[in-house]
Amino acid sequence: MFPIAVMYYFGTNLDNRFHIAGFWPNENQTHKIPHERDEIKNELQRLQRKRLEKRAARMELEPNKEE
Repeated sequence: MFPIAVMYYFGTNLDNRFHIAGFWPNENQTHKIPHERDEIKNELQRLQRKRLEKRAARMELEPNKEE
């Protein structure tokens, strides 16, 4: 009988007992996956631009290997 009582205690009214406000991000805070062809193309261009900016910054910090 004891395991059934535990299952009943933890199985009922879970939202009110174990709810932490703001734990999960809402829909506006999560990543949005592009589905349309133009959205995918724009996202790829954005990622490439970001990668090239990081590469340029890294190249500026590295000393010249030719000297």
